Amino acid sequence: METPRNIVGPQIISLRNERGWSQQEFAAICQRQGWDISRGVVARIEGGVRWVSDFELLELAAAFKVAVPLLYPKNKRKAFLAKK
Repeated sequence: METPRNIVGPQIISLRNERGWSQQEFAAICQRQGWDISRGVVARIEGGVRWVSDFELLELAAAFKVAVPLLYPKNKRKAFLAKK
């Protein structure tokens, strides 16, 4: 497998599934908040094959109504929060 282009994909899947949203439903939520994203882009982010910008991290966090660090893997999250 290729090196993932983002580290948030697995958390996006988890948060989306916790809420019972399909990829299409999640894309529609993002679209309603002003981010032009498709189901295919969501799938590529979740699969780790698409890079995610800082702006997009903010959009993802807003769609889920969570803080940005919650999009990162737990081991990375702990390291980030320990620096504060």
